[in-house]
Amino acid sequence: MAYWLARKRNGQDFDYLQRFDPRFWTVDFPRPGMASLTTIAHDGLRIDCEFHHRDALAGLIWESEDRYDHPLLAYATDRDYAHTSLRFRWRSAGVVALDQVHGPTLTIEGRDASGAARTWYVRLWNYAEGAPDDAAVVLPFSGLREGWLADGDAVHPSDIDRMFISLVPPGHDPADHTLLPARANGWVELTGITCEGHRAMVKLGDVLVPPHDVGMATAYDDSYNLTPARLLRNALGLGYRGAIVHYVGMSHYYRLARQPGGTLLVAEPAQLCTPCAAWHRAFLAECARLDYQPIISLSYELFAEHCPPEWSQRAYDGSRALTGWEPPSTLLSPANDTAMAYLRTVAGAFTALVVAEGLPVHFQIGEPWWWLTFDGHICLYDDAVIAARGSAPEIPDLTAPLDADQLALLDWAGATLAASTAALRDHVRTAAGGAATVYLLVFTPTLLDPARPELRRASLPEGWAWPAYDRLQVEDYDWLTAGAEGARRAAYAAVQGRLHYPLDVQDYLAGFVLNSADAESYWQRIDRGLDEARARGVDRLFVWALPQVARDGYTRLPSSEDTSMQAFDDLLYPLAPGRDLAVSPEFSTSVALTASGFERRNSHWSDARLRYDVGPGIRSEAELGVLLEFFRARRGAARGFRLADPFDFSSNGQTGTPTASDQLLGLGDGETVRFRLAKRYGAGADPQVRPITRPRLASIVVSLDHVPTSAWTYDEGGWITLSAPAPEGAEIRAGFLFDVPVRFAEDRLDISASNFAAGEAPSVPLIEIREAA
Repeated sequence: MAYWLARKRNGQDFDYLQRFDPRFWTVDFPRPGMASLTTIAHDGLRIDCEFHHRDALAGLIWESEDRYDHPLLAYATDRDYAHTSLRFRWRSAGVVALDQVHGPTLTIEGRDASGAARTWYVRLWNYAEGAPDDAAVVLPFSGLREGWLADGDAVHPSDIDRMFISLVPPGHDPADHTLLPARANGWVELTGITCEGHRAMVKLGDVLVPPHDVGMATAYDDSYNLTPARLLRNALGLGYRGAIVHYVGMSHYYRLARQPGGTLLVAEPAQLCTPCAAWHRAFLAECARLDYQPIISLSYELFAEHCPPEWSQRAYDGSRALTGWEPPSTLLSPANDTAMAYLRTVAGAFTALVVAEGLPVHFQIGEPWWWLTFDGHICLYDDAVIAARGSAPEIPDLTAPLDADQLALLDWAGATLAASTAALRDHVRTAAGGAATVYLLVFTPTLLDPARPELRRASLPEGWAWPAYDRLQVEDYDWLTAGAEGARRAAYAAVQGRLHYPLDVQDYLAGFVLNSADAESYWQRIDRGLDEARARGVDRLFVWALPQVARDGYTRLPSSEDTSMQAFDDLLYPLAPGRDLAVSPEFSTSVALTASGFERRNSHWSDARLRYDVGPGIRSEAELGVLLEFFRARRGAARGFRLADPFDFSSNGQTGTPTASDQLLGLGDGETVRFRLAKRYGAGADPQVRPITRPRLASIVVSLDHVPTSAWTYDEGGWITLSAPAPEGAEIRAGFLFDVPVRFAEDRLDISASNFAAGEAPSVPLIEIREAA
């Protein structure tokens, strides 16, 4: 399907946005503090905070440049706030009030009149009227001054990058990182937000891509700083409808509790922190308003710093299972009853939010597995595992053959993992009142690593087989973006053979692009992967994830509903053209003549387009009748068909018998399995390459390094798919007979019976069809 990486708006629809629209503020803070931002009216927002340390701070941020929205939906950059005013009503509780030391301060970052970088600190209380916790605030940017009494330097309003309002807990001390006497929860509401003056409005991208066949995936850890309204506005504008996968993350949803010694770990029993609960209530309400069906996703991953050490999976040497994120997360042990009870309580809390909003409960158990360290050691040796089994044999190398005891450990681990996900599934269903759709997400590049064939015993257990879960979701983004087609295809077969989920209850998740430098190549593969999954018959598709979609401008375009002009009848032209057929290969070349008489030539087409006239081959009135019937059945030029070109129909020369070494399709790289049939014309380093889309299937023969092989299948459009990747540098070659895809050149066929009787052949022009790869 067509897609586009839109780097900027270029003529697309736009509207106007009032500056300081509540949807487009953001919030941020240093961990372990927590805050979230929601819209409470068209002109109002609320920030909920949860603080633990005396130096904790949260910032309510407005940026002059939109760094979060998709380029087609972003607001225009405008750093000039001269002669512009912002007004709002301030209400707060649980944070230092407007009139106090360390009270809310507007920090403005930009440049002064000379262009030098500068930061100004504006005390909000100097521009407020009313009580310290309930006041009307007016900020005239051309009249703002720093200082406790607004007696400092004037703000230069014409070159501002961003501004933020600081919020701190009672007892705040910026030089003291010790814990507060108790957790501090606070909130602030800005209502009646109005921008007035010279530059009160900015342009806002306002596209509405037609709905397509792909769903969106989001993650709270990636979007905690945005309003839910802003997040879902992007999904809606980009054509994503229906189900939306929402991963609750591993680092921002939980409440923290003080431990002996002053450390902070997740609270037991599990609780959602107030900012998370507020954000998700708003997110679910917006989903309901926009007719999205959220799929709440919870994984076995937890931010390592806040996870009780005994909950973590462990390698044989006792080292903790840690991911590659910085700072790292850890994986909870399915054998640890306390850790699993924690997950079930979290799942119940999110399920309760969904039920309260009146939405059907859809819940995904995301990527549950036994972790592999980066040097390939499985983390199967935490205290809970040892307590349950009494002992566990070391598995130093999963790529080597394993003995009976080691295999038994992997089987036990798989059964334990399956039991833990079943308990989580059942808890969700109970919390939902019995009506819940529960999904299981598997990540095949780890679970089905061909170098570690026995790993699936532990991390893809047969206890997950259909119908243990309502739907199976599969993602393989490491292989997808790396182009490892062979591994991907083998994994689909392995998942199907092991878990047996029908394709109509499967979903495919494609993604993701961690670094924007990889956008061009990765999004091409991701988009193609979505199309391949649809062709395989997978029921639903999702793209992971919205922050990368917005950053890179990925725009998936719906397929045209009118496909009649691309219709093709896989039939051979019914009359033998014979040697009387006329054929005309055609290229497109522009030739420019310079003033000195030299030519500059530019070839626009990499392949010739053929034109034929099959009229001279008609030899009788009976054949004339066959032609007329065939022409009408094709509806003139509307529908394509095959033509056997008598001059060029073989990979071996023009008309020879095909051999498996005729045409080079490509070189093996250890990953690629799919190769396009093609025929080369001309010797040397730059032959003309003709893609072959209509081979005669029975004629195809394939070889690897000139050794014939039958380990391949044919895919529509002229593709050969090997059963396994060819070794690096191996030559993949093929021989074949082929036909030419053509159509009638015109919707009208002029035939005169008298002329035909006089021996004059009719003209029946055909033109070659260019078929997509």
